[in-house]
Amino acid sequence: MASETLKHDEPPKKRYRKEESSSESEDDYVPYVPVKERKKQQLLKLGRLSQLKDEYGQRGKSSSENEHDNDDDEDGQVWGRKSNISLLDQHTELKKLAEAKKESAMERQLKEEEKILESVAEKKALMGVAELAKGIQYEDPIKTSWKAPHYILAMSEARHNRVRKKLRILVEGEDVPPPIKSFGEMKFPRGILSGLERKGIIKPTPIQVQGIPTVLSGRDMIGIAFTGSGKTLVFVLPLIMFCLEQETRLPFIKNEGPYGLIICPSRELAKQTHDIIMHYCSGLPQEIRCCLAIGGIPVSESMEVISRGVHIMVATPGRLMDMLDKKMVRLDVCRYLCMDEADRMIDMGFEEDVRTIFSFFKGQRQTLLFSATMPKKIQNFARSALVKPVTINVGRAGAASMNVIQEVEYVKQEAKIVYLLECLQKTPPPVLIFAEKKQDVDAIHEYLLLKGVEAVAIHGGKDQEERSRSVEAFRKGQKDVLVATDVASKGLDFADVQHVINYDMPDDVENYVHRIGRTGRSGKTGIATTFINKANDESVLLDLKHLLMEARQKVPPFLAALQSENEKYLDLGDERGCSYCGGLGHRITDCPKLEAIQNKQASNIGRRDYLASNAADY
Repeated sequence: MASETLKHDEPPKKRYRKEESSSESEDDYVPYVPVKERKKQQLLKLGRLSQLKDEYGQRGKSSSENEHDNDDDEDGQVWGRKSNISLLDQHTELKKLAEAKKESAMERQLKEEEKILESVAEKKALMGVAELAKGIQYEDPIKTSWKAPHYILAMSEARHNRVRKKLRILVEGEDVPPPIKSFGEMKFPRGILSGLERKGIIKPTPIQVQGIPTVLSGRDMIGIAFTGSGKTLVFVLPLIMFCLEQETRLPFIKNEGPYGLIICPSRELAKQTHDIIMHYCSGLPQEIRCCLAIGGIPVSESMEVISRGVHIMVATPGRLMDMLDKKMVRLDVCRYLCMDEADRMIDMGFEEDVRTIFSFFKGQRQTLLFSATMPKKIQNFARSALVKPVTINVGRAGAASMNVIQEVEYVKQEAKIVYLLECLQKTPPPVLIFAEKKQDVDAIHEYLLLKGVEAVAIHGGKDQEERSRSVEAFRKGQKDVLVATDVASKGLDFADVQHVINYDMPDDVENYVHRIGRTGRSGKTGIATTFINKANDESVLLDLKHLLMEARQKVPPFLAALQSENEKYLDLGDERGCSYCGGLGHRITDCPKLEAIQNKQASNIGRRDYLASNAADY
């Protein structure tokens, strides 16, 4: 006991003293403070701090800044000074604060998106090299001899707007020509009208009501309408009419032409467009010559038509570039250029080729761009190639056709091919099956043949003759099923297809819209079945979920359960979803397509590919 008291009275040893502050003595004793008391002290301290802050602010700042500071302090002291205010009032105040913060977060998001859009926007206009170098700018659209009937021109703008509103046509641009509701009033010659009757086309669709008068007036145009709405006739019929006028005034001589050029992203689409033109030219008094220039068919076939003088040329970028480089064809008299599925062409890397093709033109031309999916980014870029363009929108760009019933089913990877047979029984043939990879197409084709299904397949790996033969057999109804990659998803028109099966969900929701658009055409209804599973990217599934919701389709529970943290930002600004790729389930800040392109560009820095040909014609 004595030793213990001795130890207590002893001064601490030197090594402890070093560790302790010199001002503190061993006798200092900190009493225990209860938790409630401690909190009270902290609150008081907080109150004093804010008072000091107030005094400092009043001394150093102007009265207006002072008010602002006091507000800030009040925000900071919600707990300190206002501890006597009821919890309900405090909750309402905090809610207001949170709302204000939320708004600023939305503004931040919008600013960030603007920055990204600016950074990805093409600085170089979509024009020929010579025009860019000389700074040539065309101010006025091309003049044509066509005029709308006098009684339509005499009608008021309010009447035209009523027609547009009724048909859900949105137009942008200066001096938009009036909509015309019948082919007869569009002043088409008897031969074209009888061609329309043979096809069973009696009255124009909404895109044709506004689009054909716009093209006939000589205006540059961006046409956006859902799949199967008759976009092809908007650029084909006016072109035939212009060529007829040229031929009547002064016939085309040997090796002259073409007057009109139509560029398509795939060979099948180019062949289909060529066949449509030939159908409408067959009943005309003068011969209108049309030439097809695509990879996989001999150049001599095209040259035979060109040598007699050609009015219209339908081509894919690769073959056209080749023929222009070898001076087999010239664009000296070409005054009409149309790019079908224009966004797909720019996306597929044909942009430089398109620029090069533009540089072969010798004067101003009328330029038309058409697609079912055209994001803001590509619309802005395309406008740089056009003179006072008219943008015609029927429905949202990238929206799925309302005539298609979309069904999404969860199917495991290994069960897909077996489940295909069950799906084929939903509707009578013909049926289209889409797959992403060539080997999948071949595997499905082989499986269906083994099961006794009359099937044909097309993809980029097959030669052109086989591809044409397969499409023709499917069109004529000799085969029941066509299995294809995305080669067949753009623009191809199969009259009686009631069912499209997506064996896998494409990486890009735009491709999905094009695929399902092979059914439900010309006012008929169709079914689209899509297989999805865990292998699919979440961002694509979110886009799909919002696309189904927009089209008022049934959303399966496994898709409905998907939520992204940025879903609250989807309706920000003028546009829903992503302004880069058109997906509805994300904003441009989370765009997987943009990210993939940026990663690709980053990996290619400093590396030159000597073997690549950017005119790869799939």
